[in-house]
Amino acid sequence: MTTDWLNLGEAAQALGVHPATLRTWADSGEIPSQRTPGGHRRFRREDLDAWLAADVRVHSAGAQVIVQTTLGRARLVLAEGEASHESWHQHLDPAVRRNHQETGRRLLNLVMRYLSRDGKDETVLAEGREIGREYERMGRESGLSLAETVQAFLFFSEFLFQTTYDMTEAAGTHGPTDWGKIRRQITLFTNEVLLALIEAHSCEKSSH
Repeated sequence: MTTDWLNLGEAAQALGVHPATLRTWADSGEIPSQRTPGGHRRFRREDLDAWLAADVRVHSAGAQVIVQTTLGRARLVLAEGEASHESWHQHLDPAVRRNHQETGRRLLNLVMRYLSRDGKDETVLAEGREIGREYERMGRESGLSLAETVQAFLFFSEFLFQTTYDMTEAAGTHGPTDWGKIRRQITLFTNEVLLALIEAHSCEKSSH
């Protein structure tokens, strides 16, 4: 039987995380990896599949359903072009729009991990901050003002909150206390992303 080995970038893409996040997990021993003679990391696909299966099993049922529903709605919203009615969206060329979609998918995956770990994962927060910096860069390179870039991020954040609320109401599996806790965790996470976005803009501005 031939073992399917992946490099760092390929393995990170398979897990839906940033390579830096996977590097941290590998260094801590959370995910098995090996080094080539040249010092490059390699990951067995079967190890990644086993890790994903175990990670799903430890998710709370509520958090898992919330994010899976949100992911489905995200694809629907993008397909229907709701964002196209926003002024900031009209400044983005097709390539940047695709980047926004991919970044949004990564952010949703991070929210899933953050909720499943009860809002106690600094690695996930660090990855969220990196996404905030990516949002700032994409906005700046597309000629958006800081206000327009923040507006684009808030559009996504409001969508996330509303979808989560709609799902919990429809499922009837969470009471007011549970929803309050979930909302606080999402707020904490998205605030970290937004602050990183604003800080990145300030650093870029001060460097010129």
